Amino acid sequence: MAFKRPSWDEYFIEIAKVVASRSTCIRRRYGAVIVKDNVIVSTGYNGAPRGSLNCVDLQSCKRKELNIPAGERYELCEAVHAEQNAIINGSPERMKNATIYIAGFEEDNTFANGTPCLLCRRMIKNAQLKEIVYLLKDGSIIKENIF
Repeated sequence: MAFKRPSWDEYFIEIAKVVASRSTCIRRRYGAVIVKDNVIVSTGYNGAPRGSLNCVDLQSCKRKELNIPAGERYELCEAVHAEQNAIINGSPERMKNATIYIAGFEEDNTFANGTPCLLCRRMIKNAQLKEIVYLLKDGSIIKENIF
C-alpha cells in the first residue's frame, strides 16, 4: 500500500484535534491552531480563564444543566473559546495573514461543528487572520477566506 502524506490542512486539523484534548469543558472540547507559512504561531483550547476553576474540576456545566442549545447563552459559560485563547497567546505580528485551524469533539467523542461563533469570527478578523479552516461534524474540512 502506498504511503499517503496528509495535506497541510489535514495535518494542522489533526494538531487542532490534539490541542482539543487539553480542553477543560465537559460539554464540548475545541482546539485551535494558528499557522503562518506552515509554521505554528499559537494554539488554544476552550476552558476557564487562567486561575479560575473550570467545569472539569467542578464537575458541572451551567449551560448543560439548563439544557441550553449549542451557540446560545454564552454569557452563562465560564470558558474562553479555543480561538480566543489562540489569539490571546499569539504574537500580533505573526498572526497577520495567518490561518486558524479549528477542531472539536462532542461529549461522546464524535466530531463537533468547528464553525466559529460570531464573537470569535470578529476576533479572528480583528487579529487580521486571512483564513479559517475547520472540521465539521461529518469529518469534512471547510476553508473560508476572511477578507
